[in-house]
Amino acid sequence: MQAKARARFVRVGPKKVRMLRDLIVGRDARVADQMLAQTTVRSAGTVRKVLRSALANADRLARDSAWTVANLVVDGGPTLKRFRAAPMGRGVRIRKRMSHITVILERVEGKGTN
Repeated sequence: MQAKARARFVRVGPKKVRMLRDLIVGRDARVADQMLAQTTVRSAGTVRKVLRSALANADRLARDSAWTVANLVVDGGPTLKRFRAAPMGRGVRIRKRMSHITVILERVEGKGTN
């Protein structure tokens, strides 16, 4: 059984969020939550919010179950394009990237929280 949560149009670049994938995938969801709380990466707070939302969704599916983080999917969202003045009368494009973050939790069979 799987539980999912998704945050779309998050104003942080996908590369910066993907750094957290190796940190939490495959771990117990509660342990991953604590690890994200201690991480200094700026996007960890957003990923933690999505993880907690997935845990709340999982709680509705099956209470008293242990959940692991099966996957963290980070897709690129739309890009806001801006221009900044550059030397010699030119303009340089600045891309403000967005991300779509999906956390997928998997139920651990035979393990309960009691």
